[in-house]
Amino acid sequence: MTTLICGSLAFDNIMVFPDRFKNHILPEQIHILNVAFLVPEMRREFGGCAGNIAYNLMLLGGEPLIMATVGDDAAPYLDRLDKLGLPRTHVRHVPGSFTAQAFITTDLDDNQITAFHPGAMSFSHLNKVEHARTAKLGIVAPDGREGMMQHARDFAAAGVPFIFDPGQGLPMFNGDELLDFMGLADYACFNDYEARLLTDRTGRSLDQLAGDVNALVVTRGGEGSIIYADGQRLEIPCVQASAIVDPTGCGDAYRSGLLYGIANGLDWLTTGRLAAVMGAIKIAHRGGQSHQPSRAEIGTVYEQAFGASIW
Repeated sequence: MTTLICGSLAFDNIMVFPDRFKNHILPEQIHILNVAFLVPEMRREFGGCAGNIAYNLMLLGGEPLIMATVGDDAAPYLDRLDKLGLPRTHVRHVPGSFTAQAFITTDLDDNQITAFHPGAMSFSHLNKVEHARTAKLGIVAPDGREGMMQHARDFAAAGVPFIFDPGQGLPMFNGDELLDFMGLADYACFNDYEARLLTDRTGRSLDQLAGDVNALVVTRGGEGSIIYADGQRLEIPCVQASAIVDPTGCGDAYRSGLLYGIANGLDWLTTGRLAAVMGAIKIAHRGGQSHQPSRAEIGTVYEQAFGASIW
């Protein structure tokens, strides 16, 4: 089943400051802040929610189709998609723009200072869901504000079930807009912070909001996740990872498991467990797309964690 993944393609520029920010930022001078950090270590990762979700869904044996926008500097990312065999039929080049980019500086205490340039992502509304005629399932992941709203309406109009996954883009929307999204979506997924913000802005409880969709998922990091579906509240445990290296993209890996489960008619308990397995595999590697497990290896991790075979 072809799954249309609407969201961002981005470069993550990650720099490591070999000291602590607190040693260089004076609290009493914060109002006239003017500092520079020497960062001898720097790396660039392929990221963006659409890219990360598609990559993980590909590992599972799914059929991801990316719908995103990129800038004039996108050649390395486009080459990577080609090498991976991920179609870029609906990856639109926006001339005169940069591909979305995050510039992340981390210190020795794991504090981060991040600057994000949306670039071509701001033009995501130029892509139309109706042009992806083979899509039978979709997800609206973090993207440009107008694009997220349009793609949700497009999916609903086309009768294509989709997950509403606003991620860090949730604060862009007010309560009424969030309720509109929930009314259009078939499924919804949030982390625990986003879920609290959702209830605050809409004035409705998670139990009430779960009544708007077929399933509502709340991820809780190391505490696992909760799936509200079919009148049940399913507790999905966190799968023990082989190492804790980098949480970047773990949520995207989790969502790939949800999409695979929905596309293949798995029950919600199995779907949630598979999503948890994907998050555990990802966290043991740097970046959002550097892990390379085979489908068989994914199945082995699932069986070790839950005592049952998934394939």
